[in-house]
Amino acid sequence: MSNINKHSFSDKVLKFLQVNEFSELTPIQDKVIGSILKGEDVIAVSDTGTGKTHAFLIPILEKIDSSEDRVQAVITAPTRELAMQLYDFAKVMNEVDDKIKIELVTGGMDREKMASKLASNPHVVIGTPGRIKDMFVDQGILRIDQADFMVIDEADMTFEFGFLDEVDNIVSRMKKDVHMAVFSATIPKDVNKFLDKYMTNPKTVRVETAGEFSPNIDHVLISTKHKKYEQTLADLLKTINPYVCLIFANTRNHASETAEYLRGEGYKILEIHGGLTSRERTRAHRDLQSHDFTYIVASDIAARGLDIEGITHVISLGLPSDLNFYTHRSGRTGRTKRHGTSYIIYSKQDLNAIYELRNRGLEFSFAQTRNSELVPAKSIFTVRKPDYTEDIEIGKILNRKNVKVKPGYKKKRKQEIDRIKSQRRRAMIKDNIKEAQKERGKKRQIAKKKGK
Repeated sequence: MSNINKHSFSDKVLKFLQVNEFSELTPIQDKVIGSILKGEDVIAVSDTGTGKTHAFLIPILEKIDSSEDRVQAVITAPTRELAMQLYDFAKVMNEVDDKIKIELVTGGMDREKMASKLASNPHVVIGTPGRIKDMFVDQGILRIDQADFMVIDEADMTFEFGFLDEVDNIVSRMKKDVHMAVFSATIPKDVNKFLDKYMTNPKTVRVETAGEFSPNIDHVLISTKHKKYEQTLADLLKTINPYVCLIFANTRNHASETAEYLRGEGYKILEIHGGLTSRERTRAHRDLQSHDFTYIVASDIAARGLDIEGITHVISLGLPSDLNFYTHRSGRTGRTKRHGTSYIIYSKQDLNAIYELRNRGLEFSFAQTRNSELVPAKSIFTVRKPDYTEDIEIGKILNRKNVKVKPGYKKKRKQEIDRIKSQRRRAMIKDNIKEAQKERGKKRQIAKKKGK
């Protein structure tokens, strides 16, 4: 018996589930939907790819009254790509109720056209925190002060990208009894402070994954052997036959260079990274939904949270400074009990990170390309074992000599290391955002000069 039956959904929701070809609710959907329908505030903690989006779209559809001419639900996402993805999922509601008005509010859109659409009071507003705040608080064009539902999707990313203040500005001007639902892969301390401020006795629902690394994924190391990452990548691509291959570069510039190199090798490539213009990002999102690309080159931040179906292979061009990003990368494949492969193309500078992943319990195999074939290679672990410390700062903590060992010192040491890693992660994200802003500024200046 399907777990859908126990929720007593209306006919329009049952039709919505049918249109989406849902025969069963995922664990996060099954646990969260009932609470939202009861009017409870909810904090849902679950990874990308577990069905979080429909865990809030289904109860919103159930509660929306399309005969009322007002905004009834607001959904925020930290990037325009994620907002556009949510908008695409939400638009399916119109197949079961064509009177529901849904509008997208993000940067890169024509302000006048957006203002005209928002003046008609859509029932559901989906967008990025900055642009919703601009339309609601600064311009007074968007009226969401009487909305019944407020959903914050990818709350940890919203905090990391520095958008929590904008969300605070929005929620503080909404009615006091607005029902809130927060969805996230993790809940950082600063997000908790925000939640305590606005949520009333929230119900926390967690859907744990089997472990940090899925057993359905093979992790394969391939050395560059002093060649460029892109050259080794091109050699590897000749040996595999992916359904969808997601290729990660550590910076937007490297992602752009890699995409250009692969096009020169004859591959049809889709790019997803922060160096794209607004028009290019919109086109990339449209191309992503068309499922017309086998090879996607991306940066970590731009691709994070995006629901890309059918990924059979993930390739990392070197390892990121924050190794949690590698967990996110490799976790894009091997889902729903299917098998996946995660390749790491590495050079000498990646060795310390490889040993750290091994220390975390990750098992690797080694391979190399030879005559357009992938063949086994010798393990570096049998060659040498370096005196590994992740870096000087963390090494000092790991190798600190305690005069007197106190209870809980291991936990405190781990907390110190996690704090350092968290600081670096936020600093990296801020630097990426600043770099993207500079790039957009340069492009605007060039465009102005050309227009003169």
